[in-house]
Amino acid sequence: MMKNVDAGENSGIAMNSRVLVFPGTDHEKSGVVVEDFADAAGKAVEIGGHTIVEAARRWAVTLDDGGLVFVDDDSLTAEPTD
Repeated sequence: MMKNVDAGENSGIAMNSRVLVFPGTDHEKSGVVVEDFADAAGKAVEIGGHTIVEAARRWAVTLDDGGLVFVDDDSLTAEPTD
């Protein structure tokens, strides 16, 4: 597993953290971080001026509803603890 760097360290988000994905939207869901790709997230691939594939996302999150999503820092936040 990769080391948490940059925004992950500053946000309190790390492996096994409970998070909200797409917070504050109609698509908000909760789940657990299962992978941090950090610097390995990569860059978009362009050939001949055409984007073939977008950059990979930093975080893999297993959702409580059984789904799996890949998101960047701006699409998740630590789940509030009550």
